[in-house]
Amino acid sequence: MDMFLEFSNISKAFPGVQALNDVSFRVDSGRVCALMGENGAGKSTLLKILSGDLQPDKGHISINGAVKSFSSPYQSIKSSISIIYQERQLVSEMSVMENVFLDDLQENTFGFVSRTKLKQKTQEIIDIFGLPVKPTDIVGHLTVAYQQMIEIMKAYRRDSDIIAFDEPTAPLTDKEIEILFKLIRQLRDRGKIIIYVSHRIAEIFQITDDIAVLKDGKLVANFKTPETNSNELVKAMVGRDVGDTYANLKRNDEIGDVILEVKDLVTDYVRDISFELRRGEVLGFSGLIGAGRTEVMRAIFGVDPIISGEILLAGKSVRFKSPRDAIDSGIALCPEDRKEEGLVLGQSIRKNVSIPVLSKLKKWIFLDEKSEHNLAADAVRKYSIKTPSAEKLTQELSGGNQQKTILGRWTSNLVDTKILILDEPTKGIDVGTKAEVYQMIHDFAAQGIAVIFISSELTEVLNVSDHIIVLHDGRITGKLSRHEATEVLVLELAMKV
Repeated sequence: MDMFLEFSNISKAFPGVQALNDVSFRVDSGRVCALMGENGAGKSTLLKILSGDLQPDKGHISINGAVKSFSSPYQSIKSSISIIYQERQLVSEMSVMENVFLDDLQENTFGFVSRTKLKQKTQEIIDIFGLPVKPTDIVGHLTVAYQQMIEIMKAYRRDSDIIAFDEPTAPLTDKEIEILFKLIRQLRDRGKIIIYVSHRIAEIFQITDDIAVLKDGKLVANFKTPETNSNELVKAMVGRDVGDTYANLKRNDEIGDVILEVKDLVTDYVRDISFELRRGEVLGFSGLIGAGRTEVMRAIFGVDPIISGEILLAGKSVRFKSPRDAIDSGIALCPEDRKEEGLVLGQSIRKNVSIPVLSKLKKWIFLDEKSEHNLAADAVRKYSIKTPSAEKLTQELSGGNQQKTILGRWTSNLVDTKILILDEPTKGIDVGTKAEVYQMIHDFAAQGIAVIFISSELTEVLNVSDHIIVLHDGRITGKLSRHEATEVLVLELAMKV
């Protein structure tokens, strides 16, 4: 029998925010339905209601016409629903096989966990995914991309009837995305109900059959994928025609003198890295996942030890022993994993913005909370952070607003940022907010800040950067100006064709 999942008049409010407002739509078996909208539109809230993490204030979910109410994720899983969140739900200290079978550990005839059976069954799934990992590998030692694939393997193993993917491809390579899409098509052909959340519009037209668009908590459009186009989709999401994102970008053309010079840098992860960065320049770093882009920045920022080489800041040789040293010298880093490394999720916007300047906010031995509040309120206003107040916890913000909070931290009037390193700053954020971030980057450059911009989206790197450095396997394979860089040339250098 064909199945269907139906959301009926779902509403959910939080203090100061109406996250969902009377949302109704249906997804049929054997269909992939995209759930789209800007950050803060209500997508994650809807998935959390489906998973049992949250309960609606009004409305209900039904499967095949039977009303369902989940008071916990366990109940949702038992109803054959799997949610693959953007934030990974893994136990980093445990092995791949233990994570994949965590809720169904294989037992032998004596009632003990059979590691042999666990290893064998996990290896069968790994072979389907074609990953170079072992069942016994510790998950915390794997890359972010492989951790995401382990998360997907968990859902695949459960063989759930309803599977929701929340930005599943954000950390994945093109090859891994190809594997994922093949699996999704197989699941669809087996009659599964698939909900697919992504801000990558090209993916939506590759993998989905239907599209539901949320804006400010309301369902504003419902399309059959073949019957719409990217312009119509973007207009529904943002409520206006955004035009050509990059054509509207006001670039900084006043590039100054060299502020950072890296000479023959060697760490455990990269080799012979040399480049220059100028004031007011946006220097893009491109390469496949694992090429060493993040590792170069971690070394510069004082996170990873340097084996050899030299870093010159404004002509002076420096070697930072810690990120604090780098911050005190005017270098700021917005890390790739903003939730794990960039924010204190259990603290407010105010507390997150003030972290690097607490010593400047002291009155005697006490913190000047009024000045701290004004600092955060200025960041909220300057970057249009969607929040009722600066006291809202950052874990309750959308991805785009979390990213803006980090930018607010490093560009306040109390921080003398000379170099701003942005590692995947648009990962998991919507098309409207991306356009804002692109303009912010060039506004920073116009203020004389030197910007390093790392992105896995090649179109971004080509259109936002003034110059581009390409890495492959821990080494620089190319240095290009914006005018000479093409998609084909950068890809050839990234893959070292």
